[in-house]
Amino acid sequence: MKGENKQQAFEGQREGEELLFIFRRHIIAMRKGFYGLLIPFAISAVPPLIWQDNLQLFLLPVGGLLLGLIIFSYHFILWYYTVYIVTTERIRQVTQNGFFGTDVVELRLSKIQNISYNIPGFSGEVFGYGTIVIQTFVGDLVIHKVEHPDKTYNKLQDAVMNAIEKQGAYEKTEFEEA
Repeated sequence: MKGENKQQAFEGQREGEELLFIFRRHIIAMRKGFYGLLIPFAISAVPPLIWQDNLQLFLLPVGGLLLGLIIFSYHFILWYYTVYIVTTERIRQVTQNGFFGTDVVELRLSKIQNISYNIPGFSGEVFGYGTIVIQTFVGDLVIHKVEHPDKTYNKLQDAVMNAIEKQGAYEKTEFEEA
């Protein structure tokens, strides 16, 4: 399955443009969602432990768990639907904002000047996440908490080099025709 080249399509894909890979942020980017799940449940579990003779208080942790699941679901949707699509021509960042909002930013691979990555210390090494910085003439695209930033960095470098070579070959044929 790993060597298999599947042609996938995404919304906004152009004719002749091939999808290279898709990546998203590391699951650790959802830690606020995990806290949102655990904290309401833990707080609502305290009263039944203190007043054990009141059986109605034992329903309180169920309510805390339901509230936590709603908070967790919100953060999961934000994480899951925020993706980075890399094609033969561009990087497309699709960011989910709330339940209904979406932001899309596109960056042509041939306009990229530099790509770098950083692994933030012990936790980044242990959990395998880091930050990728993509520099262009107009500004930087900073992607925090990327899963396996070294592998993603190498894939991005290859995609940029191929796009620059492709553009150079295109410009050379255009120059020869003139």
